[in-house]
Amino acid sequence: MTSIILIGILLSMNESSRKAAPSVSMPANQKVPTLSDVARCAGVSYATADRVINERGNVAEKSVRKVHQAMMNLGYVRNVAAANLSRQRTYRLAFLLPQGQNAFFNHMRQHIDGVIEHLLAEQVTVDVIEVAAFDVAGLIQCLNSIAEKTYDGIAVVGLQSDLVEEPLTRLKNSGASVVSLVSDLPKQCRSAYVGINNVAAGRTAARLIGVSHGGLPGVVQVLVGSLQAQDHSDRLKGFQEVLTRDYPQLTLLEPVTTRDDDEAVQAAMQRALTELQDEPEVSAVYNVGAGNSGLVEALTQYEKPQRFFCVAHELVPHSREALLNQHIDVVIDQCPDIEVNRALTLLKALIDARDLPPMLEIVPTVYVQDNLPSSAQLTLSN
Repeated sequence: MTSIILIGILLSMNESSRKAAPSVSMPANQKVPTLSDVARCAGVSYATADRVINERGNVAEKSVRKVHQAMMNLGYVRNVAAANLSRQRTYRLAFLLPQGQNAFFNHMRQHIDGVIEHLLAEQVTVDVIEVAAFDVAGLIQCLNSIAEKTYDGIAVVGLQSDLVEEPLTRLKNSGASVVSLVSDLPKQCRSAYVGINNVAAGRTAARLIGVSHGGLPGVVQVLVGSLQAQDHSDRLKGFQEVLTRDYPQLTLLEPVTTRDDDEAVQAAMQRALTELQDEPEVSAVYNVGAGNSGLVEALTQYEKPQRFFCVAHELVPHSREALLNQHIDVVIDQCPDIEVNRALTLLKALIDARDLPPMLEIVPTVYVQDNLPSSAQLTLSN
């Protein structure tokens, strides 16, 4: 029924648009208008029309108006790709990713490596620059260093700190386009955010843990990489909101900061599972960030209690194996390949001063052991 209504609305809109505007038909043999046609129609030189269309300035306002009117009259659409090719334009992009053994970001690096050849054919170069994880000072130092390299566009895995605003603003003022990736930056410092709704992801994790307890009491431990990372902070916010409001019978322990380090995650879980001698046993854990190898190691050594539920993030080979072995019950994945491709698309549009293309929200996929993709689709090694 919804589809029928939608089709009816679209047909009605099409009919209204036909009535509202006169139909302009182009003969089948009529060529697509060129820049020469625009110049001739506007009564200006080809060079002047080219300067107006490619926004290179030094053109009288009267001539600018004439060229824009001619473009409208002829239905001329600027071919950005052709213009860049004629000028031998190359897009110089940089992706600033956290260094270390984080499997999720290793997957992103691998995907960028896999599309490099394709990007070169489109005159796009991409440098992957590693930044110390959760290190505001390191991020600032990196932003300052790349300011001298005249990148056209930069994708940054963000941290929330007032200190990053100055170097980011300086980059934008120099002409570089900036998007935040996975974890957001202060909104005034970037042109777009590429990633999932992390508050919703945290709420989803809380709902799954709440339902898993079936109304019975329990103790929940949360592990978080760093609250300076906006994605981790948002996930924790959504998680706490749902758990405290809808599942008051569950006791939420203080979150433990791990900096996404496998050994730190393992140590935190071992403490949580063994030190509460006089308290109810931990019945669920939510790992907000990475370090799932350490989480699985701790659970393997402890032998999970009968009623225990574990939610983690990012589907990589070791988290896939943990799902199959029932050490982890749910993995919330945010589609890193899609995020990289979207960042590339948005950066190119920003550099070309075009409107950003409409894009659907990236909805995270909830994986259990029953809906996993094959291991062949996860080429990243553990």
